[in-house]
Amino acid sequence: MKLPRTLVLMFLFSLLIGFVRAEPLKVGEKAPVLSAKTDTGTTLDLGDTYKKNNYTLVWFYPRALTGGCTKQGCSLRDAGADLKKHGVAVVGVSTDAVEKQAEFKKMNNFPFPLLADTDKKVMTAFGQSAVRPAAAREAFLIDKSGKIVYHDTGMTDKQAEKVLAFLNEKKS
Repeated sequence: MKLPRTLVLMFLFSLLIGFVRAEPLKVGEKAPVLSAKTDTGTTLDLGDTYKKNNYTLVWFYPRALTGGCTKQGCSLRDAGADLKKHGVAVVGVSTDAVEKQAEFKKMNNFPFPLLADTDKKVMTAFGQSAVRPAAAREAFLIDKSGKIVYHDTGMTDKQAEKVLAFLNEKKS
């Protein structure tokens, strides 16, 4: 029996995605330690950031200057004082270029760095597929030791609220 060419191509494509897909990170695992360019063009070392703060929130968003991503970032900006009370440093990540990240940060008055993950190294290190055209919306809370203590997906305007609820519950 001869398989239709389209079916064969779909099968090969699904195999390719399986090979390119990194294993999703889970709570309790060590967070990736790597460096990337920020919105200012400087390099930020995530390992150093983890060590310098009680927690580091690494939040991924698909595209700078879009509705959902803006809501997600503004949620974290507006909760900045509450996050700081818990010793949380915030780092945003998308595949946008340095210039677009700088514009996004300036337009929304974000007080935290935005990583320009144009080569998708940060995305894939955190378990996202390199085949995706943009980062998937998710966040990882990492403690001082570099261990992932919280993970969520799909948050927009409730991002900070969910992280703070976790931290307040943990504190109790």
